[in-house]
Amino acid sequence: MPPGYGIDLAYIHDTGFGGFARAAAPCIKRMLRRAGISKGLVVDLGSGSGILARELTDSGYDVLGVDISPAFVDLARRNAPAARFAVGSLRSFDLPHCAAVTAAGECVNYSFDETPRDLRPLFRRVYKSLAPGGLFIFDVAGPGRAGTSAARSFVEGDDWYVLVEREEDAARRILTRRIVTFRRVGKLYRRSEEIHRLNLYDPVRLRGALEQIGFRASIRKGYCDSPLPRGHAVLLARKPA
Repeated sequence: MPPGYGIDLAYIHDTGFGGFARAAAPCIKRMLRRAGISKGLVVDLGSGSGILARELTDSGYDVLGVDISPAFVDLARRNAPAARFAVGSLRSFDLPHCAAVTAAGECVNYSFDETPRDLRPLFRRVYKSLAPGGLFIFDVAGPGRAGTSAARSFVEGDDWYVLVEREEDAARRILTRRIVTFRRVGKLYRRSEEIHRLNLYDPVRLRGALEQIGFRASIRKGYCDSPLPRGHAVLLARKPA
């Protein structure tokens, strides 16, 4: 089993579930411009298949994408050829000096690399890497993220099917997703399975942790005109100039 997003699930996510990144991109660019950041390096943590990276490079930003999935990085290099990408964990990657850091799509929640759930070391590394006035923009899954809908869901595309089973452990604040995919390869379908575990965080507490480190932070209900589902929030943190 891959550490997260093997070849088939990465392909399915890119072809069938890229809408979240596409919807978030205009708002992220708006946040950058409002902060006076119209150029410079943006580090995109959990860069996935490069959808946000492509939007940012098309707007004149330099982009370094980081993702733990080699399959995602391969896709991203094709989807966003003007950006640079590296395989690595957002929890340990050596962040360069930059104008902004982004992490869209619950990236900070994933525990693929079995790291402690404490996000403060990540926040400190981001703060240190940012130029004065720099932004850290990310979204986070919190308690109740699984919602009250059916615990199982099914989605299909032209050459794939995906079944997802969700279970939220409220006491431990862990969301587990069991994902089974079927992708057509030639005349046959290949079956793959992944288990994703997400640590769930209270966004108010995360805002407090960011402010203790030195950020000025706020919580948003969504990416501008794209509201998020229950249990999901956006945090915008700025390093003082």
